[in-house]
Amino acid sequence: MPLNADTLIDRIRLKQQVSRWRLAAIIVAILSLLFVFEKATSFSPIKSDYIARITVDDVISDDRQLTKLITETAEDSHARAVLIWLDTPGGSAVGGQQLYLDLRKLSKIKPVVAVMRTMATSAGYMAALGTDHIVAREGTITGSIGVIMESFEATELAEKIGIRPITLKSGPYKASPSPTEKFTADQQRVLQTVITDFFNWFVDIVAARRNMPRDKVEELADGRIYTGRQALEANLIDQLGGDEEAVQWLEKNKKISTDLEIKDVKIEKESVSLYEMITQMANGKISARFLQRLDGLAAIWQPNSL
Repeated sequence: MPLNADTLIDRIRLKQQVSRWRLAAIIVAILSLLFVFEKATSFSPIKSDYIARITVDDVISDDRQLTKLITETAEDSHARAVLIWLDTPGGSAVGGQQLYLDLRKLSKIKPVVAVMRTMATSAGYMAALGTDHIVAREGTITGSIGVIMESFEATELAEKIGIRPITLKSGPYKASPSPTEKFTADQQRVLQTVITDFFNWFVDIVAARRNMPRDKVEELADGRIYTGRQALEANLIDQLGGDEEAVQWLEKNKKISTDLEIKDVKIEKESVSLYEMITQMANGKISARFLQRLDGLAAIWQPNSL
């Protein structure tokens, strides 16, 4: 039976609508795949150039996720430069050293500026030395160049309450200092060599990165803190300011446009179930924000305030 003109027109319109819906579905599928691919590989065909900002605002530890984030930012061709926001009292000696080394690698690929906020002391200042330029506010607290190891002795208290600790060990320096043993002058001498060794490394990188005589750095590295103004006068930082001044320096010295958007790049936190959280707390594995244990050498200002 032949179709009349109206029926034929309706069928043509229906086919056109189906074709449009199919095309829309294909476009949505492609965009979805691109989104998933971007999340998995940090690649995006629709990305534009930007200035990346990485924030370090907690006690510094030996953090593999932070190292991975810095590496991924270095490999992102759209990240033309990097701002490192520092608001930290410091942390473990190795954590600060690793962050310093990661930022030195990053600075060989693209320009990096440290922007100190309220505080960037000890290992926080150590990290800033890994960048190309250091900016701080007038009231920023920085410095505290040094290394610390803390413990306590409770032998007299144990005697008063009738407790006699028993320790068996392979040598006189094993597990020293220990709360359950008298801390001898010989043990102190040995541990002091460990602290002095890392302290010397810290002083050496300050002298090298700030282009200062070592004896001058030793005068500054007695553990004291400095305001941003004092740090500038002592040549521990390069400039007073914040993001705006950091970007202006990038434009003047590295030809990075001030029109580029500053985008925060962050570590993707793995979700933890309530059961896992309770289990971790029961096992003593509590987040650094609640209880930071800094066993061994630490480069931190006012650790007891955490």
